[in-house]
Amino acid sequence: MDLTLKVFAVIELALLIVHPTAHALSRDEFPPNFVFGASSSAYQVEGAANEDGRKPSIWDTFSHSGNGDMYAGDGDVACDQYHKYKEDVQLMANMGLEAYRFSISWSRIIPDGRGQVNPKGLQYYNNLINELISHGIEAHVTLNHLDLPQALEDEYGGWVSRRVVKDFTAYADVCFREFGDRVRYWTTLNEANVQAAFGYDVGLIPPQRCSFSIANCSRGNSSTEPYLAGHHMLLAHASAVRIYRKKYQGLQHGLIGFNLLVFGLLPRTNSTEDVRATQRVQDFFIGWFMNPFTYGDYPDIMKKNAGPRLPSFTQKESNLVRGSIDFLGINFYYTFYVTNSPSSLPMHNRDYIADISAEIERLYTNDSSTNVVPITPGVFQGILDSLRDAYGNVPIYIHENGQQTPYNSSLDDWPRVNYLHAYIRSLFVALRSGLNVKGYFVWAFLDAFELLVGYESSYGLYYVDRSDPNLRRQPKLSAEWYSNFLKGKLMDPKITKETEKNAERIRNMAYKSSGPVLGKIIIE
Repeated sequence: MDLTLKVFAVIELALLIVHPTAHALSRDEFPPNFVFGASSSAYQVEGAANEDGRKPSIWDTFSHSGNGDMYAGDGDVACDQYHKYKEDVQLMANMGLEAYRFSISWSRIIPDGRGQVNPKGLQYYNNLINELISHGIEAHVTLNHLDLPQALEDEYGGWVSRRVVKDFTAYADVCFREFGDRVRYWTTLNEANVQAAFGYDVGLIPPQRCSFSIANCSRGNSSTEPYLAGHHMLLAHASAVRIYRKKYQGLQHGLIGFNLLVFGLLPRTNSTEDVRATQRVQDFFIGWFMNPFTYGDYPDIMKKNAGPRLPSFTQKESNLVRGSIDFLGINFYYTFYVTNSPSSLPMHNRDYIADISAEIERLYTNDSSTNVVPITPGVFQGILDSLRDAYGNVPIYIHENGQQTPYNSSLDDWPRVNYLHAYIRSLFVALRSGLNVKGYFVWAFLDAFELLVGYESSYGLYYVDRSDPNLRRQPKLSAEWYSNFLKGKLMDPKITKETEKNAERIRNMAYKSSGPVLGKIIIE
């Protein structure tokens, strides 16, 4: 185990030393204004894809196109939350959820992406929000979760065109006006870094744009489009925030933020080259957005390696983007080793990944556990520390964090119980250290339609029986554990014993890597 991993092992041990009564983990140990909830997104749970005026998004098109034979299925029905929202909200209330994070389908509100607003779409989200509020559950709303209206993609290329800024701002304005009197927490885009990099460089996710030489995409330019898409996402976000702060925030008293996927990043060796490469990956994946939010411009290494392919901000745009987040939402699952790889820099027509000039390898736990997603709360703590060091102690919401299990596996989902126990306990330590973490959302409330794996895997607290015409929901053991935690109830002694045994194993585990998997970061 190298020096970096020894540091994280010390952090893991500190979780027990700082909080020796971890077996009694309870909601009461967290501040009253710290929020616990669960997450979803529109295309993954709503269904009703062709009902009440909704038109396709780029995710609909992606799901119906074959997806490179990665999985079967689509979100046409999904969990049918469009028709079953009352039942689902009642389950949330029974569990004791304090908040529900969901996204609004842009093409359900404005079917063609701009222009006429769909009253049926407004009615659905009004009904959902009102149902949540009537049960004492906060609505945390995301405006775009990988589902840009297909009409805008067809008309001008979606995020690669500057025209999207105006259309997104108009859509956001409708949402603020119609729902903002009851919604206090807005997120403009989910995983913008993933959308830009993997939708426009390697063509792995909607809208599947890339250079033909990268992945046989039918359209796209991997050298320029990831940077264009990311730039327009930043401008669209900042424009929507300007509207919100000017017209609504003073009356509605809400907050508006932005969401990124974050990885644990560890240098493969202690060499100066690998340490610098690790920082470079961080700059390209997180600094790509956080530097403009904090300093008004892109990281220097991005400007150096991408050159004129990286768009520039005017002074007015820089001022608009800087300071445009009230909070940062982060999604965390995996950790990677980073190795310096300068050989990509001399390449002609480099793409975004080649500009990073690093190889990354998935970190696995070197044990026989059934955890598909390794449990690494010490690495998670390090991520939070690094964000504070680089960008100040910005308020952070953990928008997604969860364990993957095979669909149709046992309702006694011990891997998920152990996962939640470990990460929620790490948040207690984060708060004790002064980190400005404001909330935690489990991914996911339901077994949903998952990007790139369809219905083959699940993350839900509730199992959705797809063989049942009514898509019956069944609570898993993790739902019971989370509910007991939220309600301050004593845990079943068997559950407590198992989670503590697993916590000890986590503190003593070693790590191994998977080999280079940069192009497959979010598949598994």
